[in-house]
Amino acid sequence: MSGPPPTRWQLAGPEAAAGFGRKFAELVATGQDVDGEARLADTLLPRGGRVLDVGAGMGRVTAALTARGHRVVGLEPDAALVEQARATYAGIDLLHSDVLGLSDELLGGRPGEYDLVVVVGNVMVFLAEGTERQVLALLRSRLAPGGRVLVGFHLEGGPEHARRYPPEEFVADVEASGLRVDARFGTYELHPPSDDYAVWVLSRA
Repeated sequence: MSGPPPTRWQLAGPEAAAGFGRKFAELVATGQDVDGEARLADTLLPRGGRVLDVGAGMGRVTAALTARGHRVVGLEPDAALVEQARATYAGIDLLHSDVLGLSDELLGGRPGEYDLVVVVGNVMVFLAEGTERQVLALLRSRLAPGGRVLVGFHLEGGPEHARRYPPEEFVADVEASGLRVDARFGTYELHPPSDDYAVWVLSRA
């Protein structure tokens, strides 16, 4: 049986992961703030909440929310980033898997439902072409009662190889997947919506 189609991230080649890893390794090493997404995510959670971090990258959001006392499971399909994440943040719970590989078998004894699904750092614009609704529906199926999805991606000026994802197309995909938009902001500090970046809070319709 064939696996999931190649993502835009995979098609960008290993140099994309290498550049991403170098960038955030430098930020962490020099004490820069890399927790903006995690701070917002924390406000959307009960204490000790269950979190699924999709496209966890080098693990910074997984690590920050784990340090805040949440039960966090990270998913990252890029083997090089998984290795870097585990070396940078020892002890985080990070699974080497594409989001479309998410299953009860993969999760093992981990939670099957989550109070918050985190999909930040341009994950949505690096998905395989035409899989956006499939991914959103899958994430919806993993929401606990009252659970939400936190999404963030560039609308303009995003990374090379990422798709352009106009807000109206994203909202149409959200609604077709059984979700709804509860809020939209321009930053993780909740500035008004902008033309450059979008932060969305979603829930079950």
